[in-house]
Amino acid sequence: MTRIASHRGGTLEFGDSTLQGFTATSKMALEEVEFDLHPTADGAIVVHHDPTLDGTTDVNGVIARMPLAEIKKATIRYGAGATPLTLEELCTIYAQSSVGFRCEIKPGVDGIAYDDFIPRVVSVLQRQGMLERTTFSSFLIPCMDDIAAATDRPRLWLVSPPILRQLGPETVIEVAKAHGIREVGIHINTADEDLKTLFLSAGIEFGCWAAHTTGQIERALGLDVKVFTTDRPTLAIAIRNHHREGV
Repeated sequence: MTRIASHRGGTLEFGDSTLQGFTATSKMALEEVEFDLHPTADGAIVVHHDPTLDGTTDVNGVIARMPLAEIKKATIRYGAGATPLTLEELCTIYAQSSVGFRCEIKPGVDGIAYDDFIPRVVSVLQRQGMLERTTFSSFLIPCMDDIAAATDRPRLWLVSPPILRQLGPETVIEVAKAHGIREVGIHINTADEDLKTLFLSAGIEFGCWAAHTTGQIERALGLDVKVFTTDRPTLAIAIRNHHREGV
């Protein structure tokens, strides 16, 4: 069965990385919640997509240069008054949920991975009892290597359309094998049956991201990918249920 991952807690339904979105997702009949992490200036870990607060809150600033107390003053747009969550707070929401974590390690504003960040993330997840329910992901190969050094949990390499186009699928497979990567995520608009078969034949699991519209969700389900992320988890669940009924 194709798995559904609620992207940032269902951005198009609940706002971007909000308390209500993550809480609602924790009760849904899906398999994963996807989220992104950044460090603060005083050692906390914040659940937020961008390295700055500018794009989705009423506060401007680079997360890695701000203390947690200042970040907590920000209100997420279209988020019913929600403020950015810490990783510990997210773990508390999912402590009694059957939904697993899909944790994306983000780079800083310079596009470079944060120094010594991943071991800290792993440590928090372990203390909170969530590490064994976590799959890690990143667009960056250095992050994929650092994840492998810090934990034996599954790793998912997110392959952007430019990388797939510039390197070509065969070279992407070579890179994945060279770094011990056993699963990739491809943008849904670039995914097709031939590409999926190529990766599966190489022993690499195949999933998709950014399946937000009805057509994109149906495409992911029709391809029978391992997992896809979506900003509209309620819609994705309804469409998957319809597909099941039609089998």
